[in-house]
Amino acid sequence: MTQLWFHPYSLDQIHFRCQTLASQLGIEFIELGDGYLKGRMPVDERTRQPFGILHGGASVALAETLGSVAAGLVIDPSKYRAVGQEINANHVRAIAKGFVIGTARPIHIGKRSHVWEIRIVDEQERLVCISRITMAVLEVT
Repeated sequence: MTQLWFHPYSLDQIHFRCQTLASQLGIEFIELGDGYLKGRMPVDERTRQPFGILHGGASVALAETLGSVAAGLVIDPSKYRAVGQEINANHVRAIAKGFVIGTARPIHIGKRSHVWEIRIVDEQERLVCISRITMAVLEVT
């Protein structure tokens, strides 16, 4: 595989760029590999729904964070911005504690759009959620 990322980014650089909703939910980036970005999120009072299990919206927030950041790492940030255009998610397993780990991998990298798949698993690597996000690549004006 050819180098996917625009620069050889470090996890510290990624964390610095993402002090937003991600930090409020406890999302942290844990691995940047050749063609993927991995992050984790706690299942706690910030991310559980009233029945005590992981809120589907929190899973989607993790997926969108990973897909959006990964798309932003592919493009030249002085010329382009990647913004979410569509996201979907299938929630397949309930989880009440611990961490969920998401891995974003590209399905399509085009000049004007990207499609990323984000697999979210529990600490035993059982599938919790599968998501796909389409990113629009816009010129900076």
